[in-house]
Amino acid sequence: MSDRTRIAMTEDEVSSLVAEQRKLQLGTMNPDGTPHLVTMFYAMVDDKIAFWTYRASQKARNIERDPRVTCLIEAGEDYFELRGALIYGNAKVLTEQNEVRYVGAEVVRRMMDLEDDAVTPFVEHTAAKRHAYIVEPVRVASWDHHKLAGN
Repeated sequence: MSDRTRIAMTEDEVSSLVAEQRKLQLGTMNPDGTPHLVTMFYAMVDDKIAFWTYRASQKARNIERDPRVTCLIEAGEDYFELRGALIYGNAKVLTEQNEVRYVGAEVVRRMMDLEDDAVTPFVEHTAAKRHAYIVEPVRVASWDHHKLAGN
């Protein structure tokens, strides 16, 4: 068995990693074909990655032009602790303000570990300038170097 096969995570392991982390690296495609990478806080909505951003941001313009995205979520510091998942998918834009506020509240609540009372004013203040996105996964690549430890 190859090391690549040995370190791949199960669906449940990937789901656990995605559920426990709060930040991801979001990759979109710039107009000139170069990758645009940014760190994003995210939440889980219907078991899918969800995030929000300003409508005028580069990532929003990139997704409008090409909805394909890559989400990198990783954890660990030392080699044998490294775990990660690359989630390739298509970003579905949500423009309806109730949906944007809902995703925004989920992201902010998770990002800052806040209760609803503290989240609402911030979300209400910024939601009008934002869109929300749900990542529809197409393919996942994963690794857990802990599975190599001791071998």
